Amino acid sequence: MEQIEPLVPTHGWFSIKHKRMSIYLSAEGLKALEQELEDRKTRIRREIAERISTAKDMGDLSENFEYGEAKDDQGSNEVRIANLEEMVKNAVVVKDRSGGSDIHLGTTFVAQSPAGKKQFSLVGSTEANPLEGKISNESALGTAFLGKSVGDVVAIAVPSGKVEYKIIEIK
Repeated sequence: MEQIEPLVPTHGWFSIKHKRMSIYLSAEGLKALEQELEDRKTRIRREIAERISTAKDMGDLSENFEYGEAKDDQGSNEVRIANLEEMVKNAVVVKDRSGGSDIHLGTTFVAQSPAGKKQFSLVGSTEANPLEGKISNESALGTAFLGKSVGDVVAIAVPSGKVEYKIIEIK
């Protein structure tokens, strides 16, 4: 978790000092972020600029919905670009780990619960998608599995009580 130092007064204003946080990604995940970043910096920026230009040609900007909407989209795009640049800068590529004896980032494994067998892959939070079995190393489930081996049982607290998973295979 990112640690933030206390507010520090600087000439009447306050600043926050952030410590950088690593973003754990697969090589494919990093490539997808880099592609999205490039697309937003080129194609999407250009499309928004064209929309702003067209809206300006319509006249009075104070009552021009298209202009306001395009400017909002421009702001959202620039925020996403800044976020993507920070993520790419702080990316740590995690290699797929197969054949290991315990679970770490990049490991795919099978666990048994009362609901049946399910395959999981332990990934960074950016790539997590529980519906696809990709669980974050920062989630309660992911944290419980970290470092465990075949045969180990982990218990996860859920609203209805607790669910136990037995690790039956590490791929």
